[in-house]
Amino acid sequence: MNPETLTLDDAIDLLIGDAILLDDSITLDLDGCTLNLRSNSKPLLQGLSRYFHHCLASEPPLRCDLEVIAIERPQLDADPAYIDWKREPGKKGRKDSYLDFSGGRLVRKVRTGMVFLQSESQRIAAGPCIEYDNQVINFINAQYMNWLQNRGWLICHAAGLVHKGNALGMAGFSGGGKSTLMLHLMEQNGISYLTNDRLFILHDHAGTQARGIPKLPRVNPGTIVHNPRLHSLIPEQQRQSLLELPQQELWELEEKYDVMIDEVYGPNKIHSSAPLKHFLVLNWHRDQTTAPAIDQVDLSERRDLLAAIMKSPGPFYQMSDGHFYQDTMGFDEQAYLDQLESVAIYEVTGGIDFDRLTRQCIDELLI
Repeated sequence: MNPETLTLDDAIDLLIGDAILLDDSITLDLDGCTLNLRSNSKPLLQGLSRYFHHCLASEPPLRCDLEVIAIERPQLDADPAYIDWKREPGKKGRKDSYLDFSGGRLVRKVRTGMVFLQSESQRIAAGPCIEYDNQVINFINAQYMNWLQNRGWLICHAAGLVHKGNALGMAGFSGGGKSTLMLHLMEQNGISYLTNDRLFILHDHAGTQARGIPKLPRVNPGTIVHNPRLHSLIPEQQRQSLLELPQQELWELEEKYDVMIDEVYGPNKIHSSAPLKHFLVLNWHRDQTTAPAIDQVDLSERRDLLAAIMKSPGPFYQMSDGHFYQDTMGFDEQAYLDQLESVAIYEVTGGIDFDRLTRQCIDELLI
């Protein structure tokens, strides 16, 4: 492909080919944003309906804000015109590659060969969508994330819970265990799920608001084997084998499993938004033996903690003027400080102890 001569119509033809879209579709109601999903695959739509069941529109709207097309087809051939997307600090290996052309951007997942078209008018996922449905889910969520960011919301690399109408944000440095802590807290009555690792914030006249995206937690085996609620996600024999691994090796396993919140924790345990009251930054370490401690900090004086909070919008982010986010763009630290100005920020230090920190959060923050 030549990006200088590639047109939007060419890109659409490349991804869709001779596929025929079904008459059926599903529509998501995302707290003011409606997204319609079409496909040539009924099994794919059925699987996505189950995943997004908590935010399916009760009846088709008159119009949708966004439309996504997912084409189940064989993997497209790799093309040398794609450029590798620069990974975030601490991340290794090739993950995404992209090709910008007049009117859009193609993004290719290096490992799976899935290809995505991002443009102002067309948003298409193509490849073995059923096998790699998680990447289709991420692409769908990327469209809602674009919608939010184009309306002033700022993305945080954080999990979120809701308790008594207020949100608690949880960020952490690599391997900090924010998802594990979130699921420990979910065991408590009155605590609901907001988001796993994409928390959006917006400061308005009422304070700082938090929004989640319809992305369910994805946890590694180290989280599953130590949480009885999650044991059903893997066979018992596999769990026993995992428990025999050295602790460090167990925590470094990169396998991921979806946690269907409603099926695991019961109905009505998912919220889409809430005022953000507290924000926890996990800065603890596995090699420390002291008990975890929670201390309130002034984020403007502890800018080092912003590295755990800030999150790149990624290769799918298209700004409201049509331009795409580039991997050379840096973070606006002041924007995060401004959005979080009215939020109480806490740092967790010491050794990693999820049970103890869960009790501390309940006794000191969720009151």
